[in-house]
Parts: sequence; structure tokens; C-alpha cells
Amino acid sequence: MSEPTIAVIGLGEAGSRYAAGLASAGARVRGFDPHHAPELPGVVHADSAAAAVAGTDLVLSLVHGRLAVEVAEHLLPHVAATTVYADLNAASPDAMRAVAQLAADHGVSMADVAVLAPVPRAGHATPLLASGDGAASFAAIMSPLGVPVEVVDAPAGAAAERKLLRSVFMKGLAAVVLESLDAARAADAEAWMRDHIAAELDVDGQGHQRVARLVDGTRIHAARREQEMHDALTELEALGAPTDMTRATLAWLARLRAAGAAD
Repeated sequence: MSEPTIAVIGLGEAGSRYAAGLASAGARVRGFDPHHAPELPGVVHADSAAAAVAGTDLVLSLVHGRLAVEVAEHLLPHVAATTVYADLNAASPDAMRAVAQLAADHGVSMADVAVLAPVPRAGHATPLLASGDGAASFAAIMSPLGVPVEVVDAPAGAAAERKLLRSVFMKGLAAVVLESLDAARAADAEAWMRDHIAAELDVDGQGHQRVARLVDGTRIHAARREQEMHDALTELEALGAPTDMTRATLAWLARLRAAGAAD
């Protein structure tokens, strides 16, 4: 598909990067966010969400995960049956299944899309995992634009579930790093500890940068990641899996979120 028309709903940290990146890759991009309209090269700002999604090939929902279903309820009546509705929000598998049902009720294909790394790092080239009846069509539109998409042959909810399983490791790793560095700081050995952690994580000369991303990213996004780990805990409990480390990670994120709110 040459020059697909893509609507990006939500122009925050991730949405603005996807909008600008896809525009630079050759897509016709419309953006809409009721709260702000950043200057993005090649992106046309629509006057309303309905105007943004009208006549598009693909809609990307990039809002807060808690709003995924509400936004889908608002948008889908305005989305054509030929359009793919892709939800890239950090929402629970149940939320993704609810969005998929709403899409089906309107005759629209839906892709449950898990974003597998921080978007500021690679922009629109961030690896994605997609499931649902619209996953293959989503990949067909996005892949030529430089977006790596792995398609899971499974219903909506599967990609979100796998992201939560990955989060148990990634957020847990960040919590262990934070705990180690805090203890080392109390022992006046933080630099030594950071060097050793970096050496363990260093496979490409990026060990110290990786530690910094784990520490700084966790502090900055503690509230959002706390919600993600609540969803992960719910999923692990549903699977009947142990939850000890996930609960400990939640405690760390709650502490960081409270400290950030107090600053």
C-alpha cells in the first residue's frame, strides 16, 4: 500500500513520535489530541477525533491505557469498515478483548498491539507485537514504513497478555537494580555497584546506558508502570502462577510514585 492514510489519536510522548515518524516514512498522517497539538512535521492536525479517523486506512489509539475502551467507544462509530483499528495502549488483555468486541460490533477489524520497548528510544521503529483479526492487515500497512511487527495468530488480548508477561521481567529487573543501587548508596558504594551491574548487562558496550534507562525511566514513569504491573499481577493470578516478585516490584513502583508526587 503506497502512502497509507493513518490517524494517530493521542499525541503525547509515544503518539507524537509515531505520528512524526510515520509521516517522515511516507504516510499521510492526521493527528488528534484534545489536550495539546504539538508541531509535528508532515502531520495534519484534525479538528476532531471523528475528522481524524474518517476515510483512513489505519487508526492508532495511543492514549492512556485506562482510556482505551472509552476512546474506542467514541471513535469506532466514525471508523469505516475498510479501516483497521489498532490499539497500542498499555491496557489489560480484558480491555483489549472489550475493544475488539466493540470493533466487531461496528464491522471493523481490530489489532491488539503491544509496544515492546520505550518509544523514545527508537520512535516509530520500536518493535511491536500484534494479535487480533486485524493484526496481519496492521503489519501489512506498517512494515513498509519501517515498523517491525511480529504477528501472533491469536485473538485480541494475546499480545497484551504477552506484554504483561514480559513486564514481569523488565519491571522486576528495574526494581532489583533500584534496590541494589539504593543499598549501595547507603554503603557509599553506589558507583562500584553501578559498574558491576552495567558489566553484567553489557553485551554491546551499552551497559551503563542500559542501567540509566532502567533507573531513570522507572522513576519518571512510576505511576504508569505501577498500573501496568497491577494488570500483570491480575494476569498472573488468573494463570495460577506465582506472584512474589511481581508484588515486590509493585511495592517499589508504589514507593517511587509516592516519592515523585511528594516532590
